[in-house]
Amino acid sequence: MAKFDQKFSEVQSDIKSTPGLGKSMAKWGALGAVVAIPVPFVGPIFGAAAGAGYAYLKAKKKI
Repeated sequence: MAKFDQKFSEVQSDIKSTPGLGKSMAKWGALGAVVAIPVPFVGPIFGAAAGAGYAYLKAKKKI
């Protein structure tokens, strides 16, 4: 569980220190949620998480 907490705080600090990353994650998360609407119940939740994760990984690749 400690590794998860460490990774979570690392991601938070990356988001705070990288300008525009939070905005990009929000945009991609919204797009992922919209695309996943046809999947019942949990589709938009996983779609938003996948979109935000994509934006985060895309930003980390640039660094």
